[in-house]
Amino acid sequence: MEKRKLGRSGLEVSALGLGCMGMSFGYGPPADRQQMIALIRAAVERGVTFFDTAEAYGPYINEDLVGEALAPFRGQVVIATKFGFAFDASGKQTGLDSRPEHIKLVAEASLKRLKIDAIDLFYQHRVDLDVPIEDVAGAVKDLIQQGKVKYFGLSEAGAGTIRRAHAVQPVTALQSEYSLWFREPESETLSVLEELGIGFVPFSPLGKGFLTGKIDEKTSFAKSDFRNVVPRFDAENRKANQAIVDLLGKIGAKLHATPAQIALAWLLAQRPWIVPIPGTTKLQRLDENLGATSVNLTAEDLQEIDGAAANIKVQGARYPEHLQKLVGR
Repeated sequence: MEKRKLGRSGLEVSALGLGCMGMSFGYGPPADRQQMIALIRAAVERGVTFFDTAEAYGPYINEDLVGEALAPFRGQVVIATKFGFAFDASGKQTGLDSRPEHIKLVAEASLKRLKIDAIDLFYQHRVDLDVPIEDVAGAVKDLIQQGKVKYFGLSEAGAGTIRRAHAVQPVTALQSEYSLWFREPESETLSVLEELGIGFVPFSPLGKGFLTGKIDEKTSFAKSDFRNVVPRFDAENRKANQAIVDLLGKIGAKLHATPAQIALAWLLAQRPWIVPIPGTTKLQRLDENLGATSVNLTAEDLQEIDGAAANIKVQGARYPEHLQKLVGR
C-alpha cells in the first residue's frame, strides 16, 4: 500500500484509510462486533494504517470496537478520533461542547476506550461558536505537550477558523466531505490547506455509498439509516444523480475498474496529501476500495471526468438544514 504524508506535519499513513463509523452508527443497526473486528484486522493485513472513529459514533461504542480490533497492532497504525459534542446520560447528543476542560475529559475517556497511550490525531468534530477556536487549539496543544495527543485536526471547519487554529497549534489535517458529487472544498479550502501545509482527509468519498453504483431510486434504507433524512437521497434526486454514477461506470469500463474505484482514484489524483477514508462493513468492498490505489488515471482521463462532471448538476442538499448549519464555520 502506497503511503502518504498529511501535509507538512510528517504524519505518514496509508493512501486510503478506513472510516469505521458505519460499523456502529449512521447506516442502520450496528454490524456484528466480531465480524467488524475481523474486518478492521483484515484491513491492517492489507496495508491500511489509518483508522477513523469518534466518541459520537454510537456514542462511544465505535471507539471501543476500534480499540479492541487494533490492540494487537499498537504502534503500527494511526488512530484518529474526535471531540466536540455533548451527550446526556442516555447517550443522546445534546449539542456542541468544545470547552477546554471538556476536551481534556474526552481525551482521557477516548484513550481508555481505544486502549492506547496517545491519540494519534485528535479532531474537533464540528466548530463550536461558543468557544474561541484559539482556546480549542490551546487545549489540544496542552494535551500534545502532555504526550496524550500527537496531532491536531479539524472537521468541516471554514478557512478563517483553520487559519486561527493553525496559528496556535499547527493543524495536521482537515476532515470534510469531498467527492465527485460534492466538490465545494475546491472553491477555497484546498488552496488554504496547500498554503498552510495541512493534509486533507475526505469523508464520504463514495458519496455515502451512492457512487458505488449499488444504490438507485428504488433502494430502501433501514429505519435508523441517516440517509433517510438527507435531501440528496430522496428517490427523485437519486434518479437525477444517477448521471454521475453513469460517468464513473463509463470511465471504469475503459480501465477495467468499478465506479467506486474510479471515484477514489479521482480523489487520490487531486493532491498528494489527500487521504480518503471510505467506510464499509464488507470484506469484498474493502478489497474493491483498496484496489483504487492501483488505478492510474491519466491526465486525459481526469480531463474527461472533469469535463463531463461539469455538465452534471447534482440534485439535493448533502445535509438536512439543521446539520448544514454546523458546517464551514
